Amino acid sequence: MKVTFHVQRGSNPNYLAVLVEYADVDGTVVRMELMQTRNGRPTGFWEPMRRSWGSIWRMDTSRPLQGAFSMRITSDSGKTLVANNVIPAYWRPDKAYGSNVQFY
Repeated sequence: MKVTFHVQRGSNPNYLAVLVEYADVDGTVVRMELMQTRNGRPTGFWEPMRRSWGSIWRMDTSRPLQGAFSMRITSDSGKTLVANNVIPAYWRPDKAYGSNVQFY
């Protein structure tokens, strides 16, 4: 299986909570970052998310988040994966979005 990003119930344009699933890492995910899209183009800026609990990471913002979102995750062994545009612009809470990346 590939890494899946499950947008949690309660997420909205100013609060995004994402559960990382199926990350078969040699350790745990210790960092997750998000890149937004503006006017159909990636911003080029990785914004750090905060660990909420377990494998759930979140971002709180006063300005509405704009997808599609690319996600970058880092394991405690230092390996990094990037899932480009994995969460679409019209994402929904309580829905999982599969990627084409995996730690090996």
